[in-house]
Amino acid sequence: MLLLGASALVSLSIGSAGFPLAKVWGILVHQLPFMDQSAVEWTKLEEAVIVQVRLSRVLLAMLVGACLALAGAGFQGVLRNPLADPYTLGVASGSSIGAAFLILFGLQHVIGLWSVPIVAFSTGLLTMFAVFWLARSQGAMGIETLILSGVVVQAFLSAFVSYMVSLSQGVVNEVLFWLMGSLSKRNWGHVQLLLPFVIVGVPILVAYARHLNLLVMGERHAAHLGMRVERTKVTVLVVSTLLTAAAVSVSGVVGFVGLVVPHIIRLLVGPDYRLIVPLSAVGGAIYVLWADTLARTITSPKEIQLGIVTAFIGAPFFAYLLKRRKTGMREETGHD
Repeated sequence: MLLLGASALVSLSIGSAGFPLAKVWGILVHQLPFMDQSAVEWTKLEEAVIVQVRLSRVLLAMLVGACLALAGAGFQGVLRNPLADPYTLGVASGSSIGAAFLILFGLQHVIGLWSVPIVAFSTGLLTMFAVFWLARSQGAMGIETLILSGVVVQAFLSAFVSYMVSLSQGVVNEVLFWLMGSLSKRNWGHVQLLLPFVIVGVPILVAYARHLNLLVMGERHAAHLGMRVERTKVTVLVVSTLLTAAAVSVSGVVGFVGLVVPHIIRLLVGPDYRLIVPLSAVGGAIYVLWADTLARTITSPKEIQLGIVTAFIGAPFFAYLLKRRKTGMREETGHD
C-alpha cells in the first residue's frame, strides 16, 4: 500500500508539465475541506492539471489494474491453471464487439460518455452467459469443458471483431486504438463507473479465497470437505467476469495484467489465495499505473496505447514463466 501511494504521487508529478513532488502533495492536501483555501504557492491551472486531469487518470489506472489482476487470480484459482487470465472465457472479445459496433456506426456518443462502456459491458456479460451455457452439462461445469468453450467463443468473436475492423474504413484507427487499450480522454465519470465493481468485487473474492485454496486439491476433495463446488466456481467466475468486463469497457483491451500480477504475488508470498487475492488487487493497481505513466510519457507529447506497454512488459515475463515451469517439471521428472 505504501508503494502504491508513492507510485501514485510520483505518477502525478510526471508529464509534459512536470511538477515537484512537494507541490503535488501540497495541491492534494489543499483539496481537503478543512484546509486553508487562501495562501497557495501554485496557479489555478496547475491545480486543474493535477486534480482534474492527472488524478482521475491515475485513479482509473489503479482501478483497471486492480480489476484485471483480481479477475486473473479468480480465474487461475477456479480453473486451477496458472496460465489462465481474465480473457480466457472470451469476455474481452465480447466487450470488443459492442465497442467496435458503436464506433463503426458512429453511435459512440449516443448517450454521452456512457455509450461505449455500457454496451461493451453488456456484450461482455452476454459472452459470459454463452460460455456458461456451452460448458454446462447435467448441472455442472467441467474445468476442461469451460476452458474449451471459452477458447471457441473467443476465436469466433475475435473473427467477428476483425471483420468489423475490415469494414470500418473511415474509423479504423478509432476502433484499433480502442482494441489496443488506452486511458486517454477518460475522466472522473469513468472512475465513478468502475469504483463500485472494485468495492464489491474485492470483499467477495477475499471471502472465497479459502475456497480457492481447497479447489487446488481437486473438486472431489473440496466437496468431501463440505464446500459447494459448483456454487463457488460460478460465483468466483461471475465476479471475475464482471470485473473484467467493467475494466475492458472503460480502458479497451489491456492484456497480460491478470496473467502476470497474480504470478508475481505468488512468487513473493506463496500459493495461499488468502494473500494472493488482496495483494493481486494492490499489485495490479501498481502495474497498470506505471504502465500508463510510461504510455503517456515515454514518447511525449505523443502517447503510446496502454495495451502495447503492458504487452511489452508482460510477454517476456510470460515467456519466463513458461520456461521456468518447463524447467521445474523437467527437474521433478528427473528426480522421480
